[in-house]
Amino acid sequence: MPTHLVTSHGADFFGQDRHQLPALISLAGYAQGVLSADDRRHLVELLEHAADGQSIEPTTAAVLADQLLRISRHRFLPAKMSATARTLADAAAQAATDGEHWEWTTATEKP
Repeated sequence: MPTHLVTSHGADFFGQDRHQLPALISLAGYAQGVLSADDRRHLVELLEHAADGQSIEPTTAAVLADQLLRISRHRFLPAKMSATARTLADAAAQAATDGEHWEWTTATEKP
């Protein structure tokens, strides 16, 4: 069973970021509280189903980057969740800037 989401266009040497799946599901809950119903639908679905993996179009990645950045700046968001949202926003923005798909895959990490 996958435990982590691996996103493309990340900050590590291989251009990837790793996020624990439960943290992304929690972030979806914060998105529901921060974004309007119209804005949050796609992002919340994406976060709640992160374990399914995704290939996100560059134009969609640009929109998600903006939404994730807004969430990361919310004053009631815990610091760790804010950092996760910011990291995702940066990767989404980089994919959009590069005109490439933002890839989400899963991995099983051993403790």
